[in-house]
Amino acid sequence: MRTTIEDLKQQVDDLGSRFPKLSDDNLFVTWYLAAMLVDDERTAAAATLGAPGEKNVDAVYVDDDARCAFVVQAKYRQKIKTASEGRSDVIAFASLAEVLFGSIDAFNDYRTKADPLVADRMKRVRDRIQKRGYRLQLHYVTLGKCSGPLRNEASAIVRRESERRAEFHLFDGDQVLSILSDYLDGVAPPVPSLDLPFETAGAINRFDQTTKIDSWVFTMRGRDVGDLYKRSGIRLFARNVRGFLGDTNINSAMEHTVKVEPQYFWYFNNGVTIVCDEAQKIQKKGREILQVRNPQVINGQQTTRVLADVANSPNASLLVRVIQIPRADDSSGNRFDLLVSRIVQATNWQNAIRASDLVSNDRQQVAIERELRKVGYQYLRKRQTKGEARRAAKSQYRFLVKKEELAQAVAACVLDPQVVRRGKEHLFDEAYYKTIFSDSDADRYLGKYWLLREVSAASRGFPERGYAKWVVMHFLWSQIGDAIDARPVTFRRACEQRWKAWSLMTPLGTAIDSAFIAALQMYRKERGKGPTAIDVSTYFNRRELHKQFRNHWDGSGNRQRAKFERAVTRFRGALKEVSI
Repeated sequence: MRTTIEDLKQQVDDLGSRFPKLSDDNLFVTWYLAAMLVDDERTAAAATLGAPGEKNVDAVYVDDDARCAFVVQAKYRQKIKTASEGRSDVIAFASLAEVLFGSIDAFNDYRTKADPLVADRMKRVRDRIQKRGYRLQLHYVTLGKCSGPLRNEASAIVRRESERRAEFHLFDGDQVLSILSDYLDGVAPPVPSLDLPFETAGAINRFDQTTKIDSWVFTMRGRDVGDLYKRSGIRLFARNVRGFLGDTNINSAMEHTVKVEPQYFWYFNNGVTIVCDEAQKIQKKGREILQVRNPQVINGQQTTRVLADVANSPNASLLVRVIQIPRADDSSGNRFDLLVSRIVQATNWQNAIRASDLVSNDRQQVAIERELRKVGYQYLRKRQTKGEARRAAKSQYRFLVKKEELAQAVAACVLDPQVVRRGKEHLFDEAYYKTIFSDSDADRYLGKYWLLREVSAASRGFPERGYAKWVVMHFLWSQIGDAIDARPVTFRRACEQRWKAWSLMTPLGTAIDSAFIAALQMYRKERGKGPTAIDVSTYFNRRELHKQFRNHWDGSGNRQRAKFERAVTRFRGALKEVSI
């Protein structure tokens, strides 16, 4: 899907709802930091300076883990690439390298003229550079345009002043939209660049004149591939449809080969496939290296992770395929995403791909993940181990929600319960997916999610209730869904802290029990007798059983209706009155 400046403005406006004190210009800076560098809105907002009258520095972010300091200047223009950046602005920003790497007298002179907050942050940057050997990155971000010679002049100034310990990057309007596209796809922050050292000199290079795709195939040492993950972390696999799967049979076999027969790893393993925006072969310390910008491992995550976990594997080697896909001329906006998706499907066959895997990088899934984060929920849109999920969460989320669980909760409310009984993977078929995941509203999803948790809890320990669960869930939503949707935050908080909301949770539990009793009474009434009796699993796997249950519910034989209605009345009243 092609991204536009309107998509960017929507992101900026959305940030404004959470950081109302920031101007649009500073919200744009905050968005850029979150998309490109930090992947955390609060950290990004704290790094945004917003100093009035400050021309050269809009944000300062120090990454102590990466031992790198980032200084950002941004131009939030209203149109893409209509205005050209002036030489004086670009060169003045590049000259900050002289301030940070030069004499203390020149730096003190700069501090006396700068805004106090900017001066304080820049002192921290200089201390890291001068005393701890940190690298510096200067990011000039604009929705306008900039000539090639001016970019080169600014880069030369930074290299000259820093003795190659600093880099200058200018991102123009097209590049900002590419960053936005990656952000919406969940590739945020990206991996800026990686060096891929060849095991031996030479690589097969193929350039396709029709598609303009440039590709390389070569061999890398296993430990060098493992180091890619150690340097970049899980964001190297953002475009992969799965997380790390842990101790599967295939991963265990790989680990055994690396440890016991590393010389055979090249023959047994399918290798790693990397897509990137740009690739260039260079010489570094006597070795041939392919330097790649914005790389993503789309096939071979399990291999890379196993190699990272197994120390000292100098004899293990493997094939690496790098595919540089041009995006600047992608007028439709779909070509890059479609090609990556097809490569993923074609190459990830050792561990079977499921329907739910194929949508894990869908923009709707990424948006749901971000919306749930805002209310303290970690959303697992990719299949991965529990340990991997915990490491990704870093203890900052109170609740963990799997994509499949959310799909079941919504589907049980809006689809025939028999669809849910067929299994979780069916919910990701094209026939149902867009109905279930129609937007990214966290409240809409969490109301259904928590109701399902309450229904599931009431069925635990009662095998027959387990089969009736989806019919009961569908019925309950038809009866109280409007009340939950009217006060979704109150309902969510009550479920999260149920000990504080007994006046709400007690009648809800009563209503759930009544619905289960009625559903099983219907089953016993209609199952038949003797050898032709229908078992409970088969009975609750019928199509449109929710309609049949409604007829039973309204019938004269239903003894649960009055009790249920009293409980629902108390539930609705408590939901309006409870404060939590």
